[in-house]
Amino acid sequence: MSSTGPIQTPADAAPARLLPGLALAVAGAIAFSGKAIIVKLAYRYGVDAVTLIMLRMLFALPLFAGMAWWASRGKPPLSRRDWLGVIGLGVSGYYLSSFLDFAGLQYITASLERLILYLNPTLVLLLGWLLYRKPFSRVQLAGMAISYAGVLLVFGQEVGMAGPEVAWGATLVFASTITYAIYLVYSGQLVQRLGSLRLVGLATSVACVFCIVQFLLLRPLEVAFGVAPEVVWLSVLNATLCTAVPVLLVMMAIERMGPALTAQTGMIGPLSTIAMGALILGEPFTGWIVAGTALVIAGIWVFTRARR
Repeated sequence: MSSTGPIQTPADAAPARLLPGLALAVAGAIAFSGKAIIVKLAYRYGVDAVTLIMLRMLFALPLFAGMAWWASRGKPPLSRRDWLGVIGLGVSGYYLSSFLDFAGLQYITASLERLILYLNPTLVLLLGWLLYRKPFSRVQLAGMAISYAGVLLVFGQEVGMAGPEVAWGATLVFASTITYAIYLVYSGQLVQRLGSLRLVGLATSVACVFCIVQFLLLRPLEVAFGVAPEVVWLSVLNATLCTAVPVLLVMMAIERMGPALTAQTGMIGPLSTIAMGALILGEPFTGWIVAGTALVIAGIWVFTRARR
């Protein structure tokens, strides 16, 4: 006599993993998108980009170092070539990308910043074509055209409202997107050798050290002790809830439902940034922003579907 209930088939098991995966991916996308909101809030207390990113990375360093240690247990040490790759990827993908993003947020809204960052898959394709002559289809070009038209629509409205400094901010954030696309293009072989969690932990730890050294070279140490207490707490929140936690959430989501569906779920990121920007920061919410966001999301959806 033995009866423990109906046997679960693979088809039945899939939804059981899919729903938690979707929940993790949505939470990760929203947490990632909150980064720009926290940065904009911190700027209201008179802090500059060099100091602000130093504080974020200072609090994030123990978390990422712990992540790297955990993922390195029982594995062989890195070779000299691997260390050079980790340092290079940490500088391009996390140090430069983060600093340029923080600097650009001084001049543009969180909504426009998120839309520009969302163009990342198109830049990965363009870099693949430039470096490796990887072909792309007409459908992909159409998706790129739609998404860039959406960004230009929001950009044009913001320039009309805030002035020409928006162009400089958008340029900085677009440069941030390029540096992160470089990281994605060149990280493939290292991911295979080291694993994604180990690589992320090591590369982000390198970026944290670079941001701290940058501050020590460019600012007197007294500046760090002179920031408002609100900036410190916002930096702690940024380092944990909007930096380390989303990385783990997204990786857990990928384990449960794969990278393709996780990436599609990430489309909620721009929407949550726009909503939080309007509710928390009081940023404008107009029909032009809605139309531009719809174009960007539709264009990236067409682009990613065509790539698969």
